[in-house]
Amino acid sequence: MTAAELILAAVTLQRAAELVVSRRNTHKLMACGAVEVGPGHYPFIVAVHAAWLISLWGFGRQQPVNIVALVGYLSLQGFRFWILWTLGPRWTTRIIVLPKQPLVSAGPYRFLSHPNYAVVAGEIAVLPLALNLPLLATIFTILNTAVLAIRIRAENRALAASCDTIMSGTP
Repeated sequence: MTAAELILAAVTLQRAAELVVSRRNTHKLMACGAVEVGPGHYPFIVAVHAAWLISLWGFGRQQPVNIVALVGYLSLQGFRFWILWTLGPRWTTRIIVLPKQPLVSAGPYRFLSHPNYAVVAGEIAVLPLALNLPLLATIFTILNTAVLAIRIRAENRALAASCDTIMSGTP
């Protein structure tokens, strides 16, 4: 097994584990009255992320590893875990709004309104660079930017509506 294959296996396992956690959290949140917002764009996010990972496996598994870029990617994982820890059972890959609950404002959310998306954008750019694939980094950064533009607008609308409900005291 090459170093690149080892890295890709670890990333694949991490993403699969995150999907399991997300699904569990989503089911628990929905059981508590949460609602999903903007599900129509979700398949596009899944497609971009799946194509990114498949492309990395297809083109990167025999590549030498750029240690500087890999360290950058690993640093992003520290931020990813900080985000997951901060959101706890509210973390999911979908836009799930729990009515009458305040927005999370601890951890990285003190500094950025969407830190998870910043980390994901960094990961999508940096991991291909760690495998010496700058064209993949460029292509998937553009694709991810397009789907995130849609997602962030949907999420901001949902969160603003949720905040308006909390502030007005209406259901």
